Amino acid sequence: MDPYDASDLTPRQSASSRLKDYFIGATPLQKRLESVRKQATFVSTPPRKKIPQCSQLQEDVDPQKVAFLLHKQWTLYSLTPLYKFSYTNLKEYSRLLSAFITAEKQKGLAVEVGEDFNIKVIFSTLLGMKGTQKDSEAFLVQILSKSQPPSENTEGKVLWTGWFCCIFGDSLLETVSEDFTCLPLFLANGAESNTAIIGTWFQRTFDCYFSPLSINAFNLSWMAAMWTACKMDHYMATTEFLWSVPCSPQSLDISYAIHPEDAKALWDSVHKTPGEVTQEEVDLFMDCLYSHFHRHFKIHLSATRLVRVSTSVASAHTDGKIKILCHKYLIGVLAYLTELAIFQIE
Repeated sequence: MDPYDASDLTPRQSASSRLKDYFIGATPLQKRLESVRKQATFVSTPPRKKIPQCSQLQEDVDPQKVAFLLHKQWTLYSLTPLYKFSYTNLKEYSRLLSAFITAEKQKGLAVEVGEDFNIKVIFSTLLGMKGTQKDSEAFLVQILSKSQPPSENTEGKVLWTGWFCCIFGDSLLETVSEDFTCLPLFLANGAESNTAIIGTWFQRTFDCYFSPLSINAFNLSWMAAMWTACKMDHYMATTEFLWSVPCSPQSLDISYAIHPEDAKALWDSVHKTPGEVTQEEVDLFMDCLYSHFHRHFKIHLSATRLVRVSTSVASAHTDGKIKILCHKYLIGVLAYLTELAIFQIE
């Protein structure tokens, strides 16, 4: 289906189907990215990476907005560069997107831009949410229900939230022209139907496309090692792993919980390179977990598939779900996710 042609859609289509139609469809931007692919080669996870350090957020960051982003489950997407996006037009984008959402939800009814809707869309920047000065400024999009009766001092209920960011995205920034804004990582919280509608508007307005960002077992292992290596003032959650065992008639899940201090002690015993995590250390860390589990339960976890890791820093699921728990390492978590998003774009 042409992502710009929605004439074949019917109200009976599920939200998941619309996500697939709107978020994976090719756009003319793909042709422009051909030159990018020829110029750069990305590896999703190099053989060594720096251990995430404490927050590198700039001084102008809004602590309330940062707190709002934590402890929520976000669905991950990669996003190609936005064409002719302007930070000076956020108020106008809010008005246009609000009209578009209302029109989509009221198919067949005429909707004028500026008409009083039951929802409100707000675009706002996330100042300081970047890895380097070259990174594009992150921004937040929210759908709110209007309070009834209207009140100047009362904000409506947040129905949906999405935010766009680029943390240490130099490899992508260097390959596109100034007409494009690079924000390869998109995170959404709310109904899939709203995510599909908003994705459609962004695709049509900025000639970009979204694609669901899953996290394979290899990258989950890296996340487990990097997050276990982080120094914590206090631990807020158990370190937990979830493996999936394919079997009939339904799959079997194996949960493995470890006290976070024990997990950190295990990591310290295999960690040899100060300030960095290597592939060898990740493999050894996971092998030790497998051996310990087999010794007690006689089950070979290496024959299963890792689908989720959870630590005091963050939790991540293979289906592209992430929950960030610690503000100190917010930038470190987003930097790795940005790297995965850029790799998927390429």
